[in-house]
Amino acid sequence: MKYILPSLFLLATVSACNNPKKIEMEKINWPDAKPPIAEVIPHSRTINGDTVIDNYYWMIDYFKKGPDSTKAVDYLKAENAYLDTMMKGTEKFQSDLFTEMKGRIKEKDESVPVFKNGYFYYTRTDDGKQYFKYCRKKGSLTAKEEVLLDVDELAKGHAYYNASGFSISPDNKLLAFGVDKVSRRQYVIYVKNLATGEVYKDAVSNAENEVAWANDNKTFFYTSKNPTTLLSEKIKKHTLGTDAKNDVTVYDEKDKSNYIGVMTSKNGKYIFIGSQSTLTTEYRMIDADHPEAPFKIFAPRAKDVLYEVLPVDDKFYIVTNWDAKNFRLMECPLDKTGKENWKEVIPNRTDVLLEHAEEFKDYIVLSERKNGLSELQVLKNDGTGHYIKFEEPVYTAQTGANPAYNSKTFRYIYTSLTTPNSTYDYNLETKDKQLMKQQEVVGGYNAKDYVTERVFATAKDGTKIPIALVYKKGFEKNGQSPLLLYGYGSYGSNSDAYFSTARLSFLDRGFAFAVANIRGGQEMGRQWYEDGKLMKKKNTFTDFIAAGEFLIDQKYTSKKHLYANGGSAGGLLMGAIVNMAPDLWNGVIADVPFVDVVNTMLDESIPLTTNEFDEWGNPKGKEAYDYMKSYSPYENVTQKAYPNMLVTTGLHDSQVQYFEPAKWVAKLRANKTDKNVLLLRTNMEFGHGGASGRFDYLKDVALRWAFLFKLEGISK
Repeated sequence: MKYILPSLFLLATVSACNNPKKIEMEKINWPDAKPPIAEVIPHSRTINGDTVIDNYYWMIDYFKKGPDSTKAVDYLKAENAYLDTMMKGTEKFQSDLFTEMKGRIKEKDESVPVFKNGYFYYTRTDDGKQYFKYCRKKGSLTAKEEVLLDVDELAKGHAYYNASGFSISPDNKLLAFGVDKVSRRQYVIYVKNLATGEVYKDAVSNAENEVAWANDNKTFFYTSKNPTTLLSEKIKKHTLGTDAKNDVTVYDEKDKSNYIGVMTSKNGKYIFIGSQSTLTTEYRMIDADHPEAPFKIFAPRAKDVLYEVLPVDDKFYIVTNWDAKNFRLMECPLDKTGKENWKEVIPNRTDVLLEHAEEFKDYIVLSERKNGLSELQVLKNDGTGHYIKFEEPVYTAQTGANPAYNSKTFRYIYTSLTTPNSTYDYNLETKDKQLMKQQEVVGGYNAKDYVTERVFATAKDGTKIPIALVYKKGFEKNGQSPLLLYGYGSYGSNSDAYFSTARLSFLDRGFAFAVANIRGGQEMGRQWYEDGKLMKKKNTFTDFIAAGEFLIDQKYTSKKHLYANGGSAGGLLMGAIVNMAPDLWNGVIADVPFVDVVNTMLDESIPLTTNEFDEWGNPKGKEAYDYMKSYSPYENVTQKAYPNMLVTTGLHDSQVQYFEPAKWVAKLRANKTDKNVLLLRTNMEFGHGGASGRFDYLKDVALRWAFLFKLEGISK
């Protein structure tokens, strides 16, 4: 999805020591520096009888014209220089934070091996290295290691390097993988001969990172992207040894609101093309033994019908919302796939959302959600079932890597705000579970030193909003403690509670951390999502404000010590709340924020815009235009006081283009009546996801924390 990006506060994976740090407070002094003032060049937009003057529209020029346009880049550099000046007094603190966090990472480490088709696959990291090595062993973990891809070596000389989408051919001899060097999600697909080490010359450009191999071991299918809009619009077939320019298009998606992809079924018998918008799904398939065959529709797309297909030996399982708001599990014969042949296995449940299913030869495991918490239900072919039990009040349990169709072992990942990421293997027959690995905290960690809670705020319409909290023992609920509230609330994406060792350093300095499950996510069921999108989008913002007010009312914090963070679509949330309730927050961090909603959704040349109409609406229609304009952060900046703010972006961001946050900051500077700090940080080398190295991103975390700590007068 276009704007999904967890906050760096959630992504960080480093720890704090057991003993609480002595927190030193100091008077908050900011340098007396003049911020850059963006040039005003009025641009007129008229649509639906409404004319709007945009003084900073010109900042789009670098996106439209490329390196020939330097004005926008010069402005971004000036903002970076201003940030450096304002944060100069925190440089040592940032360096210390980075060293502290990096020092708690287990540098030499190895993932839990995954077995597939005769081999154990895993990644391992080495001391001091930013990336990893992708490896395998044949038949046994005591066998000789094969290093399939040394990403540390490949990434040398690159500011950003992402190698991903690893796909092994059925005969185990070839590796296909995607490479992105600027974080724009435009991959080049390479194929490596694992016997000779040769990387073939027939690379495929401008693609998604994953491929689907046919069983002939020489043909693969991939998703080709529009080079301008970055839409995934064609599925192509490539034959090894041929020029990619001659690749045949086997499917061309005409509906620009749909994302498409191609995948091989777990049992290796089928290749599927999936096409999905927010509201509609359609699958096509062929026998993986016959890559020359035309793809046939599994079930035709129908308005408001989503489905997922899972082949087993004698049937297809289908997870669908067809006549089922919270989805149900169905099945059909292998030779009769139309909806008229679907038979219900698990019905729709008003209190349980069926999110996903993982198929095995003799079992299927359902990922469900009840009362906002994840659950895993195991079903045997005979229809009997049971749930895997979890004990903590707030946690996340999700399906791990399970590529082996014939396995009787199900791998899942368990974590909570106080439990490190834990990989379990669960025996589907005996119900025994084995902890395969738990995230190691270098220097030690004691979960008993921290407290987690789950509370509920009341939205203005009476809806109960779940909030998960974590803080260090000794945290006082006296209204004087600092608290950071995180939110997202879009695309039905869930903001689950999970462990972050870097966050512990944050907690050790006196902060509490909270996650609000606001509408627009899907934590409380499908209706929860539908009540936070399109013409109900404002529920997302008012829910978050209600969560902040509740935390103040319950004395967890106060307006002087409450902070907010969200990224991407969560950055839209940040933009909305500072317009709607600017005095509620002492500081806000908006990461790669989607804040120029109307202009972006009107411009179909901007990557992925058309994919988003079902989420936000199409502003070419007056009703959608008026509603979007009423909440779009950029449109609603007015002359008033705003909280302290740190805004981040990336010059090469493909998801939220750099000019959105840049324009927003410029307009805020021209209108805000306060003396609070407003900073814009642009990464000039890459895009939406931040740094690619496993250490470098911690520098961004250190900057954000130093900003919040300075606002609290915390200097060490």
